[in-house]
Amino acid sequence: MEEIFKVLKKRILVLDGAMGTMIQRYSLEEEDFRGSFFNHHHKPLKGNNDLLSITRPDIIKAIHKEYFDAGADIVETNTFSGTTIAQADYDLESAVYEINFESAKIAKEVARQYTDKPRFVAGSIGPTNRTASISPDVNDPGYRAVTFDELVIAYDQQVDALIKGGVDILLVETVFDTLNAKAALFAIDSYFDTNKIKIPIMVSGTITDQSGRTLTGQTTEAFLISLSHLDLLSIGLNCALGASMMRPYLQVLNSKSSFHTSAHPNAGLPNEFGEYEETPELMANQIKTFFEEGLVNIIGGCCGTTPDHIKAIADLAKNYKPRELVISD
Repeated sequence: MEEIFKVLKKRILVLDGAMGTMIQRYSLEEEDFRGSFFNHHHKPLKGNNDLLSITRPDIIKAIHKEYFDAGADIVETNTFSGTTIAQADYDLESAVYEINFESAKIAKEVARQYTDKPRFVAGSIGPTNRTASISPDVNDPGYRAVTFDELVIAYDQQVDALIKGGVDILLVETVFDTLNAKAALFAIDSYFDTNKIKIPIMVSGTITDQSGRTLTGQTTEAFLISLSHLDLLSIGLNCALGASMMRPYLQVLNSKSSFHTSAHPNAGLPNEFGEYEETPELMANQIKTFFEEGLVNIIGGCCGTTPDHIKAIADLAKNYKPRELVISD
């Protein structure tokens, strides 16, 4: 997949925006998530957005198309919770392969409709809803809800389906626990070795508040160092913060990282109702600073962002050169 490396030398690539924000616009009900495939399932399924790639592929296709039409170069598959660990909440571990395979297939099908410029599909690999580094029980600090080996097995299954579904990139995103990310990267690297295949890998962490640290306490530089043992396409930040608050941590990556850098911030911070109010124009104006300072190679949006946000960002990105990579000693 040398094409994406060539394109990154020429321009800033634009990633898509939020999937959940767009799905909410459809006001879906329980039957939309069940479809004819899960109509007898014993647990409620509303809110399990990944299932829509199976039960309402028309919606997922339409969302991908809206982002491509807005100027996105890369769309993410609808698989943020596509592991057996995350799907265990719904007792749907058995559906994981189909969720990931169909999600990748759908996104790739839409991407192929565009011939004006290269379009790419990134297989979204979320952090799961468990952490390998810290205990969820304050009364038992030595307890872990998941082990490294369990994470590796879950990620291997997801990676297998995403690659067979046709993704161009693997995106390990919203990393709040670097040990979880290491498990994902170990699974990916092992899969590559076993299957004699290799595609680009993006990693994106999340700084949870203005302390500048991940949930498990790492600084941005420590996060970078912890994951630099693999040959990554990019390392960056997403979620938790809006663009203006993310800037100092992107500056750290810019000065230290020998990989391409990425950012897909939220549309500001949520209000008291959990809604994101930052307009496309305001968000783009904040992201303009990233471009002026040469901080990013890949830019997009996370929670609260829409095709309108991505269009505003993409229109701006055309006017700037991509960040120059730091040459390692």
